[in-house]
Order: sequence, then structure tokens, then C-alpha cells
Amino acid sequence: MQVKEDDILLAAHLADKAGEAIRPLFRGNWDSERKADRSFVTEADRAAEAAMRAVIEAERPDDGIVGEEYGTHNEGAERQWVLDPIDGTASFMAGRPIFGTLIALCQSGWPVLGVIDQCVAGERWVGALGLGTTFNGKPAKTRACAELPGAVVATTSPHCFNEAEADAYLRVVAKAYPELPYPVYGGDCYNYGLLASGHLDLVIESGLKLHDYAALVPVVEGAGGMMSDWQGNPLDMQSDGSVLALGEPARLDDVLEAMGGH
Repeated sequence: MQVKEDDILLAAHLADKAGEAIRPLFRGNWDSERKADRSFVTEADRAAEAAMRAVIEAERPDDGIVGEEYGTHNEGAERQWVLDPIDGTASFMAGRPIFGTLIALCQSGWPVLGVIDQCVAGERWVGALGLGTTFNGKPAKTRACAELPGAVVATTSPHCFNEAEADAYLRVVAKAYPELPYPVYGGDCYNYGLLASGHLDLVIESGLKLHDYAALVPVVEGAGGMMSDWQGNPLDMQSDGSVLALGEPARLDDVLEAMGGH
């Protein structure tokens, strides 16, 4: 199934509206509070999602919405827009322009369209099933990685792993960095854009929610990479939140072996 051009244009419009809400507040004055899960939410998160939801409800009234801040709408719809207004709220709050707005369209439970938008830097990755991935309008491609030793590995924070997950992650790091273990930390969704553009080789995360990973799948896979859970299964709307992103799909077995069959 190829994604329709008008859906791609709508996703770009949603990213524009989110950026308009976020940029005036970046490194400025904003209110924040902790949610029930103890994570932070700012007025920028809420304003950006509200702006996107208003557009979807006006232009695609029959579609569903799954948003981080405002929940679900038309939950049973075959087409679901999945929104994370600011993925990397901690980076936004610290004034670091490596957060992003994530927009996905899922159809029949599978992500078919994804946008990673960094509105401060003016960087946007768009991936669509059947059409490939672009970075600021030009084709984006992952890079070859002949073996796991020497691969550049990224994760947002090792503190996001439980003990068993941390052990599995560190086994991969030990294989990838046989001399000096210098993986990339920080970045949230931005790491997946960098992987899609050929700057990273592997991203390992766990505990992600649908709005954290749905948009990433079409971006990474449209650029020639692959995404799976920690068992090697493709990601859909029911996945468990464990995520591997590889620029070189041939390295999946190497990564799973290094993780110890977690």
C-alpha cells in the first residue's frame, strides 16, 4: 500500500502547526508539571498537540487520534494519527534542540507514514510506505555497517533500562566498542533521524509507548534500515515498547546474539 500524497501534505501541515506552538516557548518562559508517571509536561507539549488535533478533527473527521497529552479520539477507526508533540521534553526544558515532534499515520494497526520534526533547527524527516524517506525534501539513506564491532550505538539514557535490559544493552556496547566504549547518549527521536541519514548505526531503547515509536518506523525503514522489538519482531500498534533501529538490517542477528537472546 502506497501512502497518499494528501496524507503526506497533511502530516507536514501538522508539523508546521506544532512548530508554531513550540518555537516561541523554546528557551523562554513556560509552565510545566509532572504527570502521573512522574514525567514532565510543559505548556508547549499541550499547545502543540492541541494545534495538531484541531487540524485532524477538521480535515479528517473520520480518522482516529492517539495523542500523548490528550488521549484517544475515534478509537475504533481504521486510520489512526499518533502524535507526540515533544518527544524529548527533558531536552526541550534544558534548552537542547534535539527534541522532536512525532507524527504517525497507522492503518490497520501498522505505521505507514511518519514524521520526525525538529522545529528549531528546521530539520524534518518524512517516511512513507512505498515512497521512501526524505530529509528536508531530499532522499535520506542509512549507511552500510559490515560488522557490529565499530558500529555507532545510541540510546537516550541507560537509566531508562531495568537491570536485565541494561545488561543486554551493555553486551551490545561491548561488542560494538572493543577498545573504548563511547556510545552516543541523549537524543530521543533525533537519534532515529540521524540513523536514517547515515550518521548512526544502531539505536537501542525500551519502555517506549506507541506515540514514542510509531513515527520512527516509516522513517527508518523508508531510508533502508529496519526496526524491530528486542525479539526481532516488526513493530506495530501492539508492540511491547522494546525497540531496535538498525541502519543495516543484516546486523539484526548480530545484535540479538550480543544481547543474549533477551
